Amino acid sequence: MTADNVETGTDAGLRSPLHGRHVAAGARFAAFGGWQMPLEYAGGGVVAEHTAVRTAVGVFDVSHLGKARISGPGAAEFVNRCLSNDLDRIKPGKAQYTLCCDDATGGVVDDIIAYLYADDHVFLIPNAANTAEVARRLTAAAPDGVSVANEHTGHAVLAIQGPRSAELLAALGLPTEHEYMSFAPATLDGVELTVCRTGYTGEHGYELVVPADGATVVWDAVFAAGEPFGARACGLGARDTLRTEMGYPLHGQDLSLEISPVQARSGWAVGWNKPQFWGKDALTAERAAGARRTLWGLLAADRGIPRAHMQVMRDDEVVGEVTSGTFSPTLKQGIALALLDAAAGIAEGDTVEVDVRGRRCAMRVVKPPFVSPSVR
Repeated sequence: MTADNVETGTDAGLRSPLHGRHVAAGARFAAFGGWQMPLEYAGGGVVAEHTAVRTAVGVFDVSHLGKARISGPGAAEFVNRCLSNDLDRIKPGKAQYTLCCDDATGGVVDDIIAYLYADDHVFLIPNAANTAEVARRLTAAAPDGVSVANEHTGHAVLAIQGPRSAELLAALGLPTEHEYMSFAPATLDGVELTVCRTGYTGEHGYELVVPADGATVVWDAVFAAGEPFGARACGLGARDTLRTEMGYPLHGQDLSLEISPVQARSGWAVGWNKPQFWGKDALTAERAAGARRTLWGLLAADRGIPRAHMQVMRDDEVVGEVTSGTFSPTLKQGIALALLDAAAGIAEGDTVEVDVRGRRCAMRVVKPPFVSPSVR
């Protein structure tokens, strides 16, 4: 272990401070964002883990997510001048989904959750692979007195998600009543942590931000209390099927430097009336002109399972590309997110086809989510 309790790992990348717990639980690992993380666990696999989140409670180690702390006089105002959403819309103790966009093109460097502690303190959780770049851009732009600290390996993050998640946290003596997209400090077995009312599954849930050296204490406490609530360890395979059912974008697939918020239907996370944010001129122009392509949902009409980069066809014309695709354990159907060309004039309810390994599979065009959310 390193001093910050994150293993350096092997060629597969960094390891979570909970790596030993995952090995003991029979996890199958995969490289993700420079980290070696659990994909699924023995004794059920992705479908069982997905179902646990939709019906009871699932526990994810998402310690690979980035962490960056912005502090100093005017830190919140500085962040608001850089990131897309309007931080002035929320008060301290609240969190906000926002985007770091390229100033010249409006493409998405990363999507981020910003936690507003005070006017002089903002904590950011970017995606694993993009943390260093987000921190670099903020550091380069920071005025005197504002510091940007990359704390990527200093914290673990546990996501506790599902309709019984509040019961589990209450059994641990942790706060559960704060509203969606808010956070509260707490202590569990001597470990100081933050309980965030956030998640990436569409279910009622929480994310615990924990010092790396306290991660195993918190993990063990969660599972010691979790059996009556059906708690199950879940890997990134179930995390992907859950977020795809909700239509939540994954950076690098549904959002990227080449896929703008306008194209990805993420304009709701842009403070259009703010005087300044990175990419404002490019995004305002794109919004006014109309995006050349738009992210839609596709619902399979047969047994085909779409995957990223597969072509979307109408008749003999290529009209788009799948960005994310999977089998939905809830619907028992193939689902996808796909960028469709605006010039093709495709509308909700239309039928298109996806080339699934040389076979044309019919898909209905829909607006996500594919399943009803319960996050609020």
